[in-house]
Amino acid sequence: MDSSQGSSAATIVIPNNNNEKLIGLLHDTGSTEIVVLCHGYRSNKNDPVMISVATAIEKEGISAFRFDFSGNGESEGSFYFGNYNYEADDLRSVIRYFTNMNRVVPIILGHSKGGDVVLVYASKYHDICNVINLSGRYDLKKGIGERLGEDFLERVKQQGFIDVKEGNSGYRVTKESLIERLNTDMHEAGLKIHKECRVLTVHGSADEVIPLEDAKEFAKIIPNHKLEIVEGADHCYTKHLSQLATTVMEFIKTVIVTN
Repeated sequence: MDSSQGSSAATIVIPNNNNEKLIGLLHDTGSTEIVVLCHGYRSNKNDPVMISVATAIEKEGISAFRFDFSGNGESEGSFYFGNYNYEADDLRSVIRYFTNMNRVVPIILGHSKGGDVVLVYASKYHDICNVINLSGRYDLKKGIGERLGEDFLERVKQQGFIDVKEGNSGYRVTKESLIERLNTDMHEAGLKIHKECRVLTVHGSADEVIPLEDAKEFAKIIPNHKLEIVEGADHCYTKHLSQLATTVMEFIKTVIVTN
């Protein structure tokens, strides 16, 4: 039990397809349904957005599971830039794990990069009917220059990788992982999401990382889509976490009827 992270968050270990251990926290209310939460880029399951949403779901009597993708947080594996399809497969391992336990995952939710991962998942596997995309990026060709420098393509061609320093830590961007991100087409993914799948996109009007325009692009192409704009919210909903939780719960309660 991890009493600091909600009243009943128990650590669960789930192997992915490469036998790397994915570590997560289950807020178990005893409900059959479990909402699975996916963190963003270079983040983890203890991100304030993940904790805030999981706690709100738990308060409504619904179970929630937040976990670390491979190579992030406490999970095994190496961190890779990009990796959208690999993380979608991590998510598949999590969903299968709970399905095998006779639980149901009716909703998947992701924040930032996790928002893209849940949309990629819905475009590849048509077994989840409700997806919540919090502040996901529509154009994955954008945002790379800010992190790696505008000459990233020439540099990666010359040496095969780029080393990035972030604070006291850093990571290596390989040519393969960069190409995977550039080849992950969120427009194409959005078009492949089944029309029966309901998608809620939530985005802050003052998002300084990913522009609100990205959310509006998703709204144009995903067939069964609802867009909620949180006025004044930044990318991490720093001062709007309770409003975010309320917006998310309104959608979840239309899917899961609680007693």
